[in-house]
Amino acid sequence: MSVEVFSNDFWVIFAPELVLVVGLLSIFIVPNLGNTKFRIPLTKKEIPWFLGGRRFKSTGSPAIPGMLATVTLFTAIGMMLIDIIDGGLKGTTVTSGDIEILQIDAFSRFFEILFLATVLLASMASLDRIPAHTFDGKKTLEEMYDNRRQADFYILLLTTAIGMCIVALSRDLFVLFVGLELASLATYVLVGFHKESLAGAESGVKYFIVGSVASGVGLYGLSLLYLEFGTLQLELLSRDWSEGSILGTIALGLVLVGFGFKVSAAPFHFAAPDAYAGANSAVAGVLATASKAMGMIGLIRILLVIALPDAQPGGMEDDVSAMWIYALATLSIVTMTWGNIAALGSTNPKRMLAYSSVAHAGYMMAALTAVGAWRWGEIDAPADYGEAIVAAVLFHMFVLVAFKLGAFLVLGLLEIEGGASRLSSLSGLARRDPLIGTAMFIFMLALAGVPPLAGFVSKFLVVAGIVSTSVGDLSANGGISFSDFHWVWWLALAMFINSAISVFYYLRIGVVMFLDVPEEGRRKALPYGPSIRMSIWICLVATVLLGLSGDTLINMCYRAAESLNLGQ
Repeated sequence: MSVEVFSNDFWVIFAPELVLVVGLLSIFIVPNLGNTKFRIPLTKKEIPWFLGGRRFKSTGSPAIPGMLATVTLFTAIGMMLIDIIDGGLKGTTVTSGDIEILQIDAFSRFFEILFLATVLLASMASLDRIPAHTFDGKKTLEEMYDNRRQADFYILLLTTAIGMCIVALSRDLFVLFVGLELASLATYVLVGFHKESLAGAESGVKYFIVGSVASGVGLYGLSLLYLEFGTLQLELLSRDWSEGSILGTIALGLVLVGFGFKVSAAPFHFAAPDAYAGANSAVAGVLATASKAMGMIGLIRILLVIALPDAQPGGMEDDVSAMWIYALATLSIVTMTWGNIAALGSTNPKRMLAYSSVAHAGYMMAALTAVGAWRWGEIDAPADYGEAIVAAVLFHMFVLVAFKLGAFLVLGLLEIEGGASRLSSLSGLARRDPLIGTAMFIFMLALAGVPPLAGFVSKFLVVAGIVSTSVGDLSANGGISFSDFHWVWWLALAMFINSAISVFYYLRIGVVMFLDVPEEGRRKALPYGPSIRMSIWICLVATVLLGLSGDTLINMCYRAAESLNLGQ
């Protein structure tokens, strides 16, 4: 089904996205409503204008922007879930003339729900992190200053969500780039939002500079792609890729630099630890999960949709344009190893989680490498093997939101009382708040891949997919020897070893929480923070339940992977 942009059908189909835009506009308008009046020219008659003057007490509350953002995100997610239940994922394409701009299918809706769920949890948690009130009835100067920026924060948060949705829906690389930059520009400001903090200001500037350079390189790559192929539409680029040249391959590499920065792949990850450490913990959680997933969309679109249009009978030796698979394999091992080793030496919990995110990026790139090798004809395996690996990657990205964001939110609860920049700030957390301490420990176990939590299931599916693909149809020949395995098997081994390494720094947090004595001055119970605690409980329940019974989500991931049509 195809609809013209801005037609009647367009507004119906994109109702959830329209809700986000309306919610964004409401945050601009509602907090500024006042009793001002407008005098009709040449008369003495005045009529209410509402925009300006003395603000109404009901709409001028600093809590209003957060409530509007939370309700908006919740409503949009609900509408998307209803659309999925009603079977509204038929592959609707939005066109402008002959140009395909956006497409709604299982793949795009999956990522939209992932993005909005992440931002929703961050929005809920920020209701306490940027308080509109205090629990003791007294406001500090910093809290009063924060209250003046409530609307700014949630405007940026919803802008990030809208940009991410555009990336998920895009059928044109230019549209994808616009969505990527819209979300990125908002996150640059969010990282340095608490500019009165030296760490916040420094991290915001670093993240902006590195991100701008990466975006510039990526945009240059897009221009070379357009110069070579005369289009940036995914379908046309996929069709014409086999006729490409060295210029097209160079352009591909430049475009991947921009996405490499978003997923924090080595060596484009240097700004990530500083950004995560200086940002609000809820914002850092969004960067570690939703922002990374946004970059993975770019990698999937470029590598698995565009760069692999046709299988080659002779493998990659018949086409040098597929040599990126070897480069991605090397990069994935370097990324996961670098991230885990750097995390081992980190004493800042947020930086530790940042390096952990780098390692997880390596795991997912290893999976994409296996899919690439299979699709190009190097591995004799059924068509559903590639889809199974992609589904495993999607599942991993979704459950990562639960335990990675949950861990950041626990740190956000500690920030309310004074900071979480040192590992010692977690000392004795299990004694001070047993429930929160237990939740944090479960998040660490999930990140380490300990059964039966969601992290174990997601890692197991990725490793099993890579191993199964490396074996292929050898079992049909009556016997399997180690020498018959494809070289992508080593990626699974590297992932297993790195997961074992990660156990040491994840368990170190558990030791600190349960065995160490709380710091002086931090021995009282943690701040109540009802909204941030609710977000933590949601993450905790998802981490456990998706590990014990994640069939529905896995089926959703398979449908999303099938919509990519990798076997064609």
